Amino acid sequence: METTVETVEPHTVKLTIEVPPEEFRKDLDRTYRAIANEIKVPGFRKGKVPKQIIDTQIGRDAIFEQFVNTSVPAYFRQAVTDEDLAPITDPDIDVQQLEPGRPFLFTATVEVRPRLTFEEQDYTGISVTKPPIDVTDEEIDDWIERLRERFAELEPVGRPVQQGDFVTVDLTVMNGGKKVEQASRTDYLYTVGSGEVGEKLDVELVGTKPGAILKVADTLPERFGEELGGAAVDISVIVKDVKARRLPEVDDEFAKTASEFDTIPQLRADLRERLTEVKEREATAALRDLTLQAMIEKVDVDLPDSLIDEETDHRVHHARDQAERMGIGLEKMLELQGWDEARLRQDSRQHAIRAIKSDLVLEGIARSASMEVTAEEIGAEIAVLAQAYGREPKAVAKDLERSGQVVTLAGDIIRSKALDLLVERADIETVATDDAERAPENAPKNAQEEANT
Repeated sequence: METTVETVEPHTVKLTIEVPPEEFRKDLDRTYRAIANEIKVPGFRKGKVPKQIIDTQIGRDAIFEQFVNTSVPAYFRQAVTDEDLAPITDPDIDVQQLEPGRPFLFTATVEVRPRLTFEEQDYTGISVTKPPIDVTDEEIDDWIERLRERFAELEPVGRPVQQGDFVTVDLTVMNGGKKVEQASRTDYLYTVGSGEVGEKLDVELVGTKPGAILKVADTLPERFGEELGGAAVDISVIVKDVKARRLPEVDDEFAKTASEFDTIPQLRADLRERLTEVKEREATAALRDLTLQAMIEKVDVDLPDSLIDEETDHRVHHARDQAERMGIGLEKMLELQGWDEARLRQDSRQHAIRAIKSDLVLEGIARSASMEVTAEEIGAEIAVLAQAYGREPKAVAKDLERSGQVVTLAGDIIRSKALDLLVERADIETVATDDAERAPENAPKNAQEEANT
């Protein structure tokens, strides 16, 4: 099969595809056999109807039409694969020659994904600054405080209730004269300031003492779901006792209780090491993003609107699915964030453009460096997926092959390898941060969370 490619518009190509007579004949015969298995003609067994009879019964135009509908998609897929093109729309097919004994000739006009071409020097020496990974004494102090809070004990207090106290209550929530079982509790340890059943109760609890009886009208928070979230309720509370947290002293006994270490200096040293490892991973991930962004900013590429629209629609659809899984719907989720669908679509479009440019840049680097994906690399990724889903790797591989997602997986692998190369060849500057200039809250939240695992 021979294919010629002509660019007719910035993102549109016209493929002229010529199928040799012998290949054309075999596929046309396959169409005849398929029709012979579908029709019934008196005097002939099913599947044994001669071509001449089929021509008479069905008509050659109808036969050729079925041939085009079944065979052209396969020819087209082979042609775009051979030419390394990535269509982003359905092709406009125009049959030029359809005559048995001669080559089958047709054109396919289609919008395709842009391609970037790089020389090695284009992606070498990208200048980026790696985020600092210094761990400050203040950050260690902050983590010690978090550990103290985890190991705090509750003790009764003789004073009125304050924000952050724990009160044992009988809690009854009524909606329209009916008890809301999901929100009502007996002998329940309630955290003052949690807003668990609305903010008004927390306000009324402050200043009370054991024996106090409160009645509050409020609306239930959205976490109670579509049916009860936002519903007007009457809340009755009997305060039974008041407790406050007592934080342990920061001494060696605390170190033994909160960790496997015997002394506070040992505990602090371990926290510093673990936080450093976490922040190093975060800095490495951030460095990859910064390097890719710097490379993207060097590249000027015109993106087809259809490609941007498709990726934008995908992101909006994903947000809608996520909201529905949360049980609140997209509109409600956006309302809680102070957004509307227009703003979501605008934000999704900006992210779509960035994601498309990222893929095009990495694909261009991979082509320039003649990168390939090995069977071992695909197998390793499939093994990771299988472990994550608790399935056998062979079953996962079979599903990916059947759905065509193995191609997507291979693309992800090769883009990751291209990003590795981009970072490897980048001009990276590392800046140390002066401890005295950093505040405890500058510690990345996810670094703090990971250090406690």
